[in-house]
Amino acid sequence: MKVGIIGANGYGGVELIRLLQQHPFVQLKYLASHSSSGKLISEQYPHLQGIIEDRIEELDINEAASKIELMFIATPSGISKDLIPALLEKGITCIDLSGDFRLKDGSIYEKWYKYAKASDEYLQNATYGLPEIFREEIIGSALIANPGCYPTATLLGLAPALTNGWISGKNIVIDGKSGVSGAGRKASLGTHYGEINENTKAYKLGSHQHIPEIEQIISHLSGTDHPITFSTHLVPMTRGILCTIYADLKIETTTEELLTQYEEYYQNNFFVRIRPLDIWPATKEVLGSNYCDIGIKVEERTNKLIIVSVIDNVVKGAAGQAVQNMNLLNGWAEETGLTFSPVYP
Repeated sequence: MKVGIIGANGYGGVELIRLLQQHPFVQLKYLASHSSSGKLISEQYPHLQGIIEDRIEELDINEAASKIELMFIATPSGISKDLIPALLEKGITCIDLSGDFRLKDGSIYEKWYKYAKASDEYLQNATYGLPEIFREEIIGSALIANPGCYPTATLLGLAPALTNGWISGKNIVIDGKSGVSGAGRKASLGTHYGEINENTKAYKLGSHQHIPEIEQIISHLSGTDHPITFSTHLVPMTRGILCTIYADLKIETTTEELLTQYEEYYQNNFFVRIRPLDIWPATKEVLGSNYCDIGIKVEERTNKLIIVSVIDNVVKGAAGQAVQNMNLLNGWAEETGLTFSPVYP
């Protein structure tokens, strides 16, 4: 399959290049970026010298349609909603890594993202691309809304407990910590070395744009609508997300019982690994991979379920999940091109 990337100059784009270059069923034929058009991708990322040295182009829909069948859109939010309709009209399947098509209610998108919403027609036809939960819906879809990084870690941690009614949808608290790459490549004061090195800080408390995305899927899984408490923190590392989630149990159970249930829930999901009793996942254990590692604990004293979920935000939280969705769309084995081990140490 011939594929392209819009936003090839960003972290999500260059991670897609890394993954697609070694995918057995794909040829990367088109790289586009408005801010870097005319430059070689190897000028932007010298580590690609001798691997891929294609020139980045200014997006031309007609030219793209003549070269590719599927497009990954790895732009910041607020851009893809204006590009994807024209791509779809040309018969190009779209996997969008931005937030423009994740929320079904466009007014909620405008409130949290501060951009004009996409057309309601496209919002309703977009499929939320979390394969472990929406696998059947993804197959055959023309527009995939790739999930956010925090929602991926959070929802995979919560899904078995919500689906089976073990926890209440009320009073869920999510403590999220992310590496600096989640902010993208563009320099800013908040990600300046002198600001983040040897420092950990909270940001966007109560206002993070991933809150309504998480709430939308929690509602889908539990059948109830409840607000969450979601606190995000920036930590001094490049890649990785760790979410510690606290939820009220509705049943009497033990950690051992729920671990067995979690293992059964994810037994046919290649990229979700459940940690044994009292073994907690760490971000370095998924670095550079498409895995999500999960550990759980029943806190009998407070009758809460504690869930620890970790991913690499650039892979399972973005580019890797996009490739996983592409595999599903084409009827290929879901793990095709993604079976490499995490990088350690």
